[in-house]
Amino acid sequence: MPATLLAIDLGLRTGLALYGADGRLQWYRSQNYGTRNRLKRGAYGLLGGLDGVAHLVLEGGGDLAALWMREAERRGVACHLIQADAWRERFLLPRQRRDAATAKAQAGALARRVIAWSGADRPTSLRHDAAEAILAGLWGVLAVGWLAELPADLQG
Repeated sequence: MPATLLAIDLGLRTGLALYGADGRLQWYRSQNYGTRNRLKRGAYGLLGGLDGVAHLVLEGGGDLAALWMREAERRGVACHLIQADAWRERFLLPRQRRDAATAKAQAGALARRVIAWSGADRPTSLRHDAAEAILAGLWGVLAVGWLAELPADLQG
């Protein structure tokens, strides 16, 4: 079974993005867990239901990150904890990240290009948490070496 990388924009409303070892996005979504207990059950079920997850990239921190990290450790999944600045600095120009609203708009546009480049299903709407998970995952596939560099279709 091929290895995958799961990227998560942390929160009770969680963005999720799964990448294959070819560096392409396989699927993405937004999931509203509503409560910490439902999130805990969801993390257990999601990681248990996905075959081949080798890497987990978490964007954010706090007790929600610890919950996912414990579940990843229990399953032997390598975990990478980052802040949004990690992928923003890599993919967005300084003027594109001068404030949160501009950065979120640029993230949405770039996430749509990642979706198109990957051949994933196009969204009818794309929530910012899913867009940020997509970009955290793109950062992750570059960090673990599944892509040597940002594909030309995604630059600029």
